[in-house]
Amino acid sequence: MNVVNAHSPIRIGVLGAAAIVPMALTSPARSVPDVQITAIAARDPQRAQRYARKHHIPRVHQSYNDLLNDPDIDAIYNPLPNSLHAEWTIRALRAGKHVLCEKPIASNTGEAEEMARATRETGLILSEAFAYRYHPLTARVKEILSSGEIGKIRHIEAQFCFLLPSTNNIRFKYELAGGALMDCGCYPVSLIRHLAEAEPTVEKAEASLFAPQVDHKMTAHLSFADGRTAHLVCDMLSPKLFSSFVRIEGDSGKLRVINPYHPHWFHWLTVQGVKGTRREYVQGENAYALQLRAFAQAIRGGLKLNTGPADAIGHMRVIDALYEKAGLSLRGK
Repeated sequence: MNVVNAHSPIRIGVLGAAAIVPMALTSPARSVPDVQITAIAARDPQRAQRYARKHHIPRVHQSYNDLLNDPDIDAIYNPLPNSLHAEWTIRALRAGKHVLCEKPIASNTGEAEEMARATRETGLILSEAFAYRYHPLTARVKEILSSGEIGKIRHIEAQFCFLLPSTNNIRFKYELAGGALMDCGCYPVSLIRHLAEAEPTVEKAEASLFAPQVDHKMTAHLSFADGRTAHLVCDMLSPKLFSSFVRIEGDSGKLRVINPYHPHWFHWLTVQGVKGTRREYVQGENAYALQLRAFAQAIRGGLKLNTGPADAIGHMRVIDALYEKAGLSLRGK
């Protein structure tokens, strides 16, 4: 097991020069003294060199394996295409590195279970990168729901839609485990499960296809054992440039959040309940910075993450069920 020096920052290596790295890792890391981005590797070493210079990453390795074998790295950030999450996360764990893996954690449930097994066997931390869960806005929503202010929860409506103009994007490629549900859709799935604190059954799912087996849009109806229901919509070719919200209906009121998946950008919620109607602003640090703080705390043994392997397996089970109900093949199969 990787033993991290209690007095030194947790040193993170990056697998791949993905576009998300500056927003999700290098920029927020500047406000988190407990982590240090120390190295990167990409398929093209020259691209990695340029990327490292631009984003102030000190070292460049010639291959992914070289990065994993670096004894001066404690943890790995894995933003590779979805189809490579399981393989390189498991390799990183076997190499003694903790892993923060971009969402969705795997191509399918089977891969997520293999990753969880590697985590148990190595005793290392594996976290799925749903940064929104570490922002105070998310905690406040759950607090209001628990208070009974909008009564007993009846229905959750979650949506994440945008227009992705580049149709050559990897998110539209089946062989890379792409599709709207895998990209923007995994957020509503995650949030619905998190707010409901239960696992749903997929009653109905319909996909609009960009290419064979590749959904650009997915709509679905879900149910829970206690009678609650949920509805989700995700779309990467949305007629609107951007539409992102969650709405929770109780028997005494409603709660709505705009863009709950990036709460450091839009951090207000509206409640209509037994106390009347009000708007709350729940500010907090950048969600990605909060995620890094939580990841570091978990590595040091001071925090149990709510984005660990068990949650990720539940998440992938719902995604698999949605694809099956929509008549599409599972990713990675």
